[in-house]
Amino acid sequence: MNQPRPWAMPDAFVILLVLAVILALLSHLVPAGVFEVVSVDGKTRLLPESFRYVDDWSGVTLFGSGDQIGLLNFVFEGLVTGDKYGSAVGVVAFILVIGGAFGMIMHTGAIHRSLTLLIQRGSQRLHLLLPLLFLLFSLGGAVFGMGEEAIAFCILLAPLLVRLGYDSICAVMVTYVATQIGFGTSWMNPFGVAIAQGLSAVQVGSGAGLRLLMWAVFTAFGIFYLMRYARWVKANPGRSIAWGSDRRHFGHEDGADHSGEPLTLADRLILLTLAAGMVWVTWGVLAWHYYIPEIASQFFAIGLACALIARFARQPGCDANSLAAAFRQGAADLLPAALVVGLAKGLVLLLGGDNPAEPSVLNTLLHAMGSSLGGLPEVVAGWLMLLLQSIFNFFVSSGSGQAALTMPLMAPLADLLGVGRQVAVLAFQLGDGLTNIIIPTSASLIGCLGVVKLDWGIWFRFIWRFQLWLFALASLFTISAVLIGYQ
Repeated sequence: MNQPRPWAMPDAFVILLVLAVILALLSHLVPAGVFEVVSVDGKTRLLPESFRYVDDWSGVTLFGSGDQIGLLNFVFEGLVTGDKYGSAVGVVAFILVIGGAFGMIMHTGAIHRSLTLLIQRGSQRLHLLLPLLFLLFSLGGAVFGMGEEAIAFCILLAPLLVRLGYDSICAVMVTYVATQIGFGTSWMNPFGVAIAQGLSAVQVGSGAGLRLLMWAVFTAFGIFYLMRYARWVKANPGRSIAWGSDRRHFGHEDGADHSGEPLTLADRLILLTLAAGMVWVTWGVLAWHYYIPEIASQFFAIGLACALIARFARQPGCDANSLAAAFRQGAADLLPAALVVGLAKGLVLLLGGDNPAEPSVLNTLLHAMGSSLGGLPEVVAGWLMLLLQSIFNFFVSSGSGQAALTMPLMAPLADLLGVGRQVAVLAFQLGDGLTNIIIPTSASLIGCLGVVKLDWGIWFRFIWRFQLWLFALASLFTISAVLIGYQ
């Protein structure tokens, strides 16, 4: 008898295409709205009371042309939206350049030989790196809004952790998830809480005491959850849901057995170049506020330097043509992740985009969500602010972008509800930052999953329980803030 096929999570492409059809239909059912915007201190702010519906909105067509978005061209429009500093075109280019650079680095074989040697010489204490790295990346998210930068670190850590008996899920947890926990609970993040406080006419940096406590609690919980899962996987790596892809991509990618091979002088120079490059990237971010264009250029320079070392040292299989092919293959491996970034951005365009001054269904949904809070008890209203910010983050995953759209509406609404604007900011940062670890429209998440060759469906099967725990903690802090009159 034929056995029924087990249910499998649909591919991220399938999920996003289904959502595209739903949103295209929604654009014909929900009228578009628009806000007026003003410039205050050089920053654009929307006027909540200025919302109005537009009459000339006809919804998404099947085939768009020119500046018109259609269901069949939303992928292209999503891919070319934005600039080099953000989604989608900037993140797509960043992912492809990073992939190509690390393709050359991995092709030299230095990483494989060093990992094999490290494990052979004993690595029982390396598991202590997991909580330390989680803490450092969480601080990175809290202090300077680290996010996209985690993509490169995922590439470095995934092979190490897989060889140590863990999996690529641990690599994403210890890097990207940690940054988003820090981002969402920060007391000073310039791209999240600082912007939200400024837009809400709340003193920037105020209320830091509760947020510091919140960051410590969330980070401690994240470390606890990570270590519990890491020990479970370490005891039997084969039961990891990422086992198949991890062995295929991080077992022995180059098809060679490097066990017992000593490190050559070229290997040592490549590793030294890579370590110096990481210091260079960190220094650039902290001291000079480097972002996507600069970091991509840095990693290209690091990859090129490693390739030149291998070429002139005559490493086996490292002639110029082979290294060029490795760059192409590295970029090609990350092409699916880059395409998902474009698809995700295209979903927002199907609703009219995220510009409050231009007609969009997104503006109407935002106005409706804010209006629905009127007349509710303070505790319920505060919690619903958190819920609505979490939902809205699916469409606008950029922290600064979501703050610009929602805070001018939520801050005065908080006054009417007697909640306090500090609570509105708290609901924003928790709803924005924490849901970035699960939504397929987050370019940074898809980039991290892409570089570790982990399908979003597999990631969802792991992360949804952790996401529920985070939302429960966020709800507890939001409700507590309302009860204590957080100002």
